[in-house]
Amino acid sequence: MGSNSGDWLSNLPDALLVLIFEAVGRSSRRDLCSVSRLNRRYHGVADSVLYRTVLFESPEHHIIFRESLNRRPRRGSAIQDITVKIGDASLELSQLMLEGIDQTGSPVSPHYGSNGLSNAIATMSNLETLDISVPVALLHGIGTLFNGPFDLALLKSCTLFYHCPDNQYWDLRENIHIFAHPTLESLVIRRAKLDHRGFDLIEQPHQTGLKKLHLLECDINDDALSDILEFPEALEDFVMVQTPEPSPELEESSDNIGDYILALQSASHSLTTITVDFPTLTGLKALRMRDFTALKTLRINWDYHLFGKSSKKARMHSVGIPPELELLEFFNELGTDDEVTDLLEYTISNRAVVASKLERIVVPEGDSRGVPASIVEACKAQGVRLDIIGAIDVNTDDQEKDDKDGEID
Repeated sequence: MGSNSGDWLSNLPDALLVLIFEAVGRSSRRDLCSVSRLNRRYHGVADSVLYRTVLFESPEHHIIFRESLNRRPRRGSAIQDITVKIGDASLELSQLMLEGIDQTGSPVSPHYGSNGLSNAIATMSNLETLDISVPVALLHGIGTLFNGPFDLALLKSCTLFYHCPDNQYWDLRENIHIFAHPTLESLVIRRAKLDHRGFDLIEQPHQTGLKKLHLLECDINDDALSDILEFPEALEDFVMVQTPEPSPELEESSDNIGDYILALQSASHSLTTITVDFPTLTGLKALRMRDFTALKTLRINWDYHLFGKSSKKARMHSVGIPPELELLEFFNELGTDDEVTDLLEYTISNRAVVASKLERIVVPEGDSRGVPASIVEACKAQGVRLDIIGAIDVNTDDQEKDDKDGEID
């Protein structure tokens, strides 16, 4: 068997070696590094394990790794998941990353030139997960990653957040091409703003693979949201979250939840979950959501978001419950609007007609008034499970006590 007579691993295929090296790496990455130095074959296989997931927590990590990629460019193809988390304290060094300069002030390899971070990420041809949390100075450079047909061709999951001075919102237009990425399935955007122009570029994408879109503490214009949601072929999960007292004040966002539900209309055939945790939104009219034929879970803040606030004007439209809705959750207490409470009771009481698939309602306990008794009774009568967050389940406690007494007897 020649010089490898004592090396039984050399007879194994690469696919099996990867499994073995993964097990070694889980117990000790140092040991795996030692194995990678034994021969050229082991080095290549170990690289695919060692560099599958990369975390940059400081600009120094990136600068060192960038030079490593310059020596071995093919190493970038081994990376599948990368997380870049650099806080505001590293802003000066982050600028060096952008300009392609090392910590001594000397230019790094001309292979990268400017936009060093984005160019380094672009070499990761098999990248599937990209998690970005960096100072806003790197916003434009990273945005160029999404504006090319061949960069990040296998990307499936992306999270974007840029630290801005005074906690301002960053401009999503600098990264707008992320919505045109054909293979991306999950997109989480935090503290971004987008004005009414949306995706107003001449080249329009067609049928992207986006399935999950989460907008966390963002200032997004509803018309812009409608524009970018024309692209996903089958969006399934939409989340929009904002704080009770947004800071800074919102400039682009609508103040009506109905505008955002209308913006989701292009995905009404595929959405299965909608979550809008945006307490400051009003509800001017009842939501008409009968076209959301696949929706099973709806989470909103107030009951009047669904039915529309009471006013002196007559109600011209009744609520349209999604035909397949199974779970309805309210983040804020019920009973703040008596007319809306009556409408919710009526809807539950007529579940067989207007919401035949409704199985569960989740509400907070609220203040001393608790959940209106009429809602509790309607749920019991119609067999709808009512989960009250924060309430003590007296019946369950009594049952457990009876069970214990029975065991003692």
